[in-house]
Amino acid sequence: MDSVTVASVTHAEWIKFRTVRSTIVGYVVTVVLTLGLGALITSAIRGHWQTMEPLRKLTFDPVSTSLGGTLFAQFAVGVIGIMFITSEYSSGSIRTTLAATPRRVQVVVAKLIVLVSVTAVVAEVVVFAAFLMGQRIYEGVVPTASLASGAVLRSVILGGVYLTLLATLGFGLGLLLRQQSAAISVFTSLLLIVPIIVFVLPQSWQTSVTRYEPSSLGHAMMSVTPSLDMFGAWTATLVLASYVVCVVVLSTVTLVRRDA
Repeated sequence: MDSVTVASVTHAEWIKFRTVRSTIVGYVVTVVLTLGLGALITSAIRGHWQTMEPLRKLTFDPVSTSLGGTLFAQFAVGVIGIMFITSEYSSGSIRTTLAATPRRVQVVVAKLIVLVSVTAVVAEVVVFAAFLMGQRIYEGVVPTASLASGAVLRSVILGGVYLTLLATLGFGLGLLLRQQSAAISVFTSLLLIVPIIVFVLPQSWQTSVTRYEPSSLGHAMMSVTPSLDMFGAWTATLVLASYVVCVVVLSTVTLVRRDA
């Protein structure tokens, strides 16, 4: 068993990851949503720019709006992370995986290396493409932003980090719950249902709680100048990363302590 290393397990997980059709479909959907919806959003803003209220023009952010497609792509990457682990539970192949790699932590580490590496590359490429496309659409009518600005570059990079963190969060939930439908339900609830619940809370509570929502954290990460009721970009990144770490650690401990 000493021959079983993280490198060998990672190689095996990479083979499984790239040969599963749902993985390819998931990344294609991520690209289409980020670019397609980003183009629709920026085109709509360009078309209505002249009639837009002066206050909205003053607070307009050409970066976060061009990355608007990520707010839909986040569900695609979450499902990719979830299915990467739950597909093995549904097929029963997780028993074979754990039998071949008795050190269960190695399995988790190897899967995370593959998932995070691939998602980070795809996410960064697509968010940079969406940003450049959005600025091209805005050009001549709507104020644009340049990657020469440190704040702009940070926002675009963190857009890719946001998608990567959500894919990892999905993986953690899938590992913890083991069932695809349950994990997807919880993941979707965190992004959609929780904000609705917070919306019905007293106004004094909303301001304090909303900034901790994953979707609000993502918006802060991709905003050049986050609003006063949101965290700063780097603080939002740390908060979201802490969520992900907690879920992954909890799910890993659970995997080690219970049967497959």
